[in-house]
Amino acid sequence: MKIDKQTLDDLEFTTIQKWLQNYAISDSAKEKMQNLQPSSDREKVLSELHKVNELLSIRTEGETFPRIEFEELLEEIKLLPIKNSAIQLEGFMRVYSASMLINNLLYFFDKRENDYPLLSQLIGTAYYTKEIIDAIQMVFDKHGKVKDDASDNLLYIRTNLKSIKKQINRNFDKEVRRLRKDNILGDTSETFINERRVLTVLANHKRKISGSVVGSSKAGNYTYIEPQINVALNNEYELLLDDERKEIFKILQVLKTELLIHIELIKDYQRILVEFDFINAKTRLAIELECCLPAISEELEIEIKNAFHPILLKNNNSQKKKTLPQQIEMNKFARMLVISGPNAGGKSITLKSIGILQLMLQSGILVPVHPNSKMCLFQNILSDIGDNQSIENELSTYSYRLKRMNHFLQVANKKTLLLLDEFGTGSDPDLGGALAEVIFEALYNKKSYAVITTHYNNIKLKANQLRNAVNGSMLFNTETLEPRYEFSMGQPGSSFTFEVAKINGIPDDLIEEAKNKLSDNKVKMDKLLSDLQKEKSYLNKLNKEHIEAQDIAENARNTYTEKKEQYEHKLQNMRANSEFNQKHIHAGKKLSSFIEKYNINTKKKAINDKLLEEVRKYLAVEKSKIVASKQKEKLKKSGGLAKSKKKTLANNQKKKDPHHIEKIKVGSRVKMIATKQIGVVEEIKGENVTVSFGFARMKVKLDKLMFVD
Repeated sequence: MKIDKQTLDDLEFTTIQKWLQNYAISDSAKEKMQNLQPSSDREKVLSELHKVNELLSIRTEGETFPRIEFEELLEEIKLLPIKNSAIQLEGFMRVYSASMLINNLLYFFDKRENDYPLLSQLIGTAYYTKEIIDAIQMVFDKHGKVKDDASDNLLYIRTNLKSIKKQINRNFDKEVRRLRKDNILGDTSETFINERRVLTVLANHKRKISGSVVGSSKAGNYTYIEPQINVALNNEYELLLDDERKEIFKILQVLKTELLIHIELIKDYQRILVEFDFINAKTRLAIELECCLPAISEELEIEIKNAFHPILLKNNNSQKKKTLPQQIEMNKFARMLVISGPNAGGKSITLKSIGILQLMLQSGILVPVHPNSKMCLFQNILSDIGDNQSIENELSTYSYRLKRMNHFLQVANKKTLLLLDEFGTGSDPDLGGALAEVIFEALYNKKSYAVITTHYNNIKLKANQLRNAVNGSMLFNTETLEPRYEFSMGQPGSSFTFEVAKINGIPDDLIEEAKNKLSDNKVKMDKLLSDLQKEKSYLNKLNKEHIEAQDIAENARNTYTEKKEQYEHKLQNMRANSEFNQKHIHAGKKLSSFIEKYNINTKKKAINDKLLEEVRKYLAVEKSKIVASKQKEKLKKSGGLAKSKKKTLANNQKKKDPHHIEKIKVGSRVKMIATKQIGVVEEIKGENVTVSFGFARMKVKLDKLMFVD
């Protein structure tokens, strides 16, 4: 993909890069952000997008992920192979921290290869090891200082240093106590010179002190003297410090040799951590702007829902202002989108939104759109936005734009996305409009994709005439005479020139005089567009109210049905309980009658035989009823299962085409599933259907319609 610098500037892509640089930690990742550019390499772009999306999933799904905090290892990687080179203590700790972080990342991605394949593959070039960590821990303590026992010799040296230091301090304190009694010390009895404790002696008493004079105060009032008793000890102490430095150098050289074995792994640490930093910066931006990964189509098509311009969104969020989302659709049947409407109504923002989102996507950055959106990859993205007068080449704005347009005509192809703001302006309206129309047709014939904003009626008419072009407009509130900053596909918009002039305080008599200077056709055309937009706004309002009323009615019906079912179920349970209770009451009465008849006062055994026989018959009859009831229930259950299977089969057949799409043909009445609008099919081309909704014609996907009659 050939990068057009002017397009990056026009669409403010550098602002996105600066945000990402602020989110990055390492200088290498910041540099990568600075050099970040869009690409048309599908495999590369998808890989970058999915890496960010995987890390976004980890961050948003509450996984305990290691913090990407590290310092780069470039200096250490350079010095490790060089014999006798000295790596700073902090350098070893940087390697230690990097090894710890990589080990934590490896532990996190262990057994998660299927969940996060690309990030697992990224870190897969490294391997888990404790050797680097253990080697550094043998030398350094947790504060990054060389341990006393890093070697036997260092332990011996530091033991002597502590002993001598202790003796020096003991001697010095003794001298201070002795001399203070004689009142020959200054107010601050001691100070440090060259890291040695020295006495602050009143200048007129300096000859009374045995020791080495090492300096005096600026005013000459005090003389600084090192007590004689500590001179030899301080010299020995400095010799031991030198021995310590040499021993530490030896220890670190041994450690460096141990780390050199892992030089390739340490290089991997640097590469992996910078890459994670790079991906993490993109992820942090995605979280802030609520970005996602839309479907990436292999075809050249855009279907973005709830799309936001990232810079506008961030600015509005910082001011706690609401940002209106955009819904935009482009495909091979609607590849030239002409946007018209009032000034300051949001045409340029809509155009720039498409452009910046496309640049972000092709740079491997997630975009602020609805997850159900669909985008694609273009080979070229070219723009002509704003006033780009060239002082250096002494070109006027119009001349510059013509040269730019000539460049587009040379390089544009069917995989090019053009973004042309205020197309054709800068010259005589009639002449400029005619030239713009010709260029528009030339770009159309190259099968390019384009988003064009214009006030020229001839461009709007041309878009309506060309088969694969489509008009769109920025909506205008005709009641308040204010722009709504909402985009609507399907029809051109009025510039609302006179309405905008009115709300900006231009007197009515001047507006009427201006209208009189225009041709009747032009005034009628603008009024027609204005009336159409008013009518469409009114119909949209009615449609919205109708949908809301339908939803309320549907919710009420569902509530009624649900309560009815609850009451019926409750009534059925009550009836069942009543039958159950009646049955047991009857059985209880029968048994009670048997009990009353039973004679317990007779000695004759046969006197109750007749009664017992009657009881046995009754029990047998009741038992047979229970058995028969169970069999009946079993048969009913098996029959119900068969009926249920038939019902499920019928439902599955219905689900295959619930909206009877196969019945839709030219002349059919159809309903938009989303908006419930009913229209008539005028043309069917593959999956694309042209539908007439009264005064408006729209191109709609077949699966977004349902057959009416």
